[in-house]
Amino acid sequence: MAGTKVLDRLTVGAEPPAPGGVLPLTFFDVPWLFTGPVERVFFYPYPHTAEHFTAHLLPSLVSSLSAALQGFYPLLGRVRPCPDGGGGYEFCSTGGGAGAGVELTVAESSDDFDELSGGGPRDVARLYALVPQLPRTEEDGTFALAAAQVTVFAGRGIAVGVSIHHVACDDSSYMHFVKTWAWQCRVRLPGAGGDAVPPPPPPLLDRSVIADPEGLAARTLDEMRQLASNGPPPPPPPPPPPAGPPPKLVIASFALARDHIDKLKQRVAAAAAAVHCSAFTVACAFAWACLARVEGGARAGRAHLLFSVECRRRLAPPVPQEYLGNCLRPCFVEVDAAELVGADGVVAAAAAIGASVGALDGGVLDGAGGWFHKILSLVPERPMSVGGSPRYGVYGTDFGLGRPAKVELVSIDKTPGTVSLAEGRDAPAGIEIGVVLPEADMARFSSCFSDGLEELLL
Repeated sequence: MAGTKVLDRLTVGAEPPAPGGVLPLTFFDVPWLFTGPVERVFFYPYPHTAEHFTAHLLPSLVSSLSAALQGFYPLLGRVRPCPDGGGGYEFCSTGGGAGAGVELTVAESSDDFDELSGGGPRDVARLYALVPQLPRTEEDGTFALAAAQVTVFAGRGIAVGVSIHHVACDDSSYMHFVKTWAWQCRVRLPGAGGDAVPPPPPPLLDRSVIADPEGLAARTLDEMRQLASNGPPPPPPPPPPPAGPPPKLVIASFALARDHIDKLKQRVAAAAAAVHCSAFTVACAFAWACLARVEGGARAGRAHLLFSVECRRRLAPPVPQEYLGNCLRPCFVEVDAAELVGADGVVAAAAAIGASVGALDGGVLDGAGGWFHKILSLVPERPMSVGGSPRYGVYGTDFGLGRPAKVELVSIDKTPGTVSLAEGRDAPAGIEIGVVLPEADMARFSSCFSDGLEELLL
């Protein structure tokens, strides 16, 4: 039976030591306080023994992680309640001194690397063994922000797992850190050619670039405390009890090639010419329609979609892309559920998504005071949500081993109805869609997806 054995646990600090310090949470950070980590696994072919890995690659992975953390030192720290007792929270980091650091787990797996790094349906529980767990929350509410794991599959490959709590940063910053670690590793490996590529720029740690003249951070935190004192929000209505054991959750990937995306855009433009229609828009619309059809049209009323929009370049003044933190706003979309599963469901979905994105031109922070409550109000409606984006270039993450064979956003399994988006692995102009569903539903989703692609060719 396949298993994973922990070989070592290391605490990796910054080298040279970083300055450390205390940073405030912005109003973009606060809503993520009580969520969890973003978890990805990067798979790379590595046809060497575990002993070869330990002697030749592991030292570079450790030293490069230490070097990357020197610039990204807030990830070494923790989030803690503010010492003033006012109920707020802050980032606190010693900069890697006094024994502080990111936990790096080193493991060996006997599982099937080729199957795990493929795109077909796999038991998502098998990927949990490759995902590092964040150290537990302390009794005073203090919690760590990041952890990493490197798992070797002897003679086949390695998997690099990275978990970063969402309160620390969004996907843009997450990938900035991982690519910095990868570049630092590449320059340490002989013959990897890392020195031929310029390093990623250093992160911007200045939290003052996120202006909060209306006190949104404090207001949102007050709302969260009030909700906590009243108990958790009511959960979605439970489904009928299963006749047998709970279904196995599987994860799988589906590809939209460039010609598929172009045909989807043409179909949407023909029906709704004025709609903002990007590759992201049609990919979300296509996945949303497929998920709705998996439910068999059982949903009545309105169907909902929730995704995050990057705000760095939309703010005035713009925030540099290198800013380390969260800079996302939620985007809310709804359509008639019956229309979504109809023959023109993708067009209806894309038109609604495009209109929602286009409305941001009037003010990206409009209605910010009501975002948190609106998200909570949608929980019982079981919206589809989206993680990741093709723009972050996950398949450009090279630790000196070349492009990843596969990248999985494993944390989408935490929220039913969440899909992940990334650029295509073999065709960067395309889009890769990741889905976690019960096994029978995944078969239906796969059928809907392939049928939808065939319809594009008619």
